[in-house]
Amino acid sequence: MDAAQLTAIATARADEMPGSARENPFGPEWDVYKVRGRVFLLAPVDGTGRVTLKSHPEDAIALRESFADIVPGYHMNKKHWITLVAGGGSLEEELVRELVTESYLLVVEKLPKAQRPVDPQLFGRPAP
Repeated sequence: MDAAQLTAIATARADEMPGSARENPFGPEWDVYKVRGRVFLLAPVDGTGRVTLKSHPEDAIALRESFADIVPGYHMNKKHWITLVAGGGSLEEELVRELVTESYLLVVEKLPKAQRPVDPQLFGRPAP
């Protein structure tokens, strides 16, 4: 997966998340996706193909050990954030989409219940 593909897939998935908003609080060089004012995805617009996402600490370790293209979060808390880097060949579209969704849900579950745009326990699961 090249840089343009990684960024396009991740940002398209972020745009699909209920209540998500793209902002540029760090200037025009970074697209920052938030839900109810809290960050769940960061992507530079310079074409370098880096996408930074929130992750469970245990999952972050396992992902970094399993995928060469997943590294500690760029300029973020390395325990809670990961960065996907394009070009190494270990990232697949479905994985990127799943990681964006997981990042979003991690942020949503920390919101007060009245502010949650979705129920993080039910979102994305088939109806019974």
